[in-house]
Amino acid sequence: MASIFDYLQWRCDVPFSVDPFNEVDNLVLSELAYTDFKGILSMEGPDVSLEEVCKAFFERHTHEEILADKSFTARAPLLMESMLEGARYRDIRMLQYLDETDSAQGLQLAAMTFLLPDDSAYVAFRGTDSTVVGWKEDFYFSFLPETEGQRRAIRYLNQVGAEVKGTLRVGGHSKGGNLAVYAASCCEPGLQERLTAVYSNDGPGFQDEFLQTEGYRRILPRLISIVPESSMIGLLLSTSAEHHVIKSSQVGIFQHDGFSWEVSRNRFVPASLSELSLLIDKSLSDWLRQMSDEDRRSFTETVFSLFEATGADTFSEISQQKWKSAEAILTAARNLPREKQKEILKFVQLLGASGGQTVSEFIAAALHKPAAQEKPV
Repeated sequence: MASIFDYLQWRCDVPFSVDPFNEVDNLVLSELAYTDFKGILSMEGPDVSLEEVCKAFFERHTHEEILADKSFTARAPLLMESMLEGARYRDIRMLQYLDETDSAQGLQLAAMTFLLPDDSAYVAFRGTDSTVVGWKEDFYFSFLPETEGQRRAIRYLNQVGAEVKGTLRVGGHSKGGNLAVYAASCCEPGLQERLTAVYSNDGPGFQDEFLQTEGYRRILPRLISIVPESSMIGLLLSTSAEHHVIKSSQVGIFQHDGFSWEVSRNRFVPASLSELSLLIDKSLSDWLRQMSDEDRRSFTETVFSLFEATGADTFSEISQQKWKSAEAILTAARNLPREKQKEILKFVQLLGASGGQTVSEFIAAALHKPAAQEKPV
């Protein structure tokens, strides 16, 4: 089962002039965007070679530090070393690094631009990691007509387009895929004409109204939506693009990890959406369709308040501290009105069916266990 690390070993010495930019190159750059380049790159500074960036990063961080991090994006910095081993990526230059966080506005936005040896540029938006707050932000797309992150993504792309010449590709993984599509749909019309491809790597979709906008319709022929066979995040909400379904070495919701996507030569291994994925997609879509925007907002805040009650920052930590997390969720769940409990139980049943049994079992147990004293609604 080959991954993008294997791809870098196979293809790194093949220049873009021989084998043009492909879907796997897109994922390599989207995953590299998860790396924290603060102090190395900035919005105002000059473009910097990949070699210089890699050297500066590993002067600040050790391999042991990276490998000790168990989040599914932790290995992103290790891509640079493999990328520097051949002509394909060696001459890449990086610039326009943006990394903004504003908890009051629910904003977590990071983006960077890669100048490629084929005289094009790739604009990468960072996606959701394993943090609870990162996943929560994905659900904001279901009830907000436009998030602060989406607004700033448009601004970023317009700024890059004004400073970088030639053709551009835009992409991202998870939330980054949504931001890439949104920014490409809403950027300056002249900039839209320079876009050759827009990649959404298992990124959530949009509310139906957005699919009817002129900007979205213009970029639709260049929109490439890639999802694993048991996708959950990539099937949230709506898209007019046909999904390119691929194989993953993981199961259920953990297929969202781009490092698990299987590669053969210069492409992903094709697959079909699993019956379970289709069932979950239909169940979630039907359920969300019955809810108003305010209902979706209330539900999102409620269900993630249970995860946050564990005190854990990531779902990996929740899994590692099963009993402590279960007790914290039980305590928080007991304080919820019965109707909220029913809504959350329905959600976690869907989550459990998609491979997230660990988290869903905690909440299901919490909702079913009798409370010592019933609190008034």
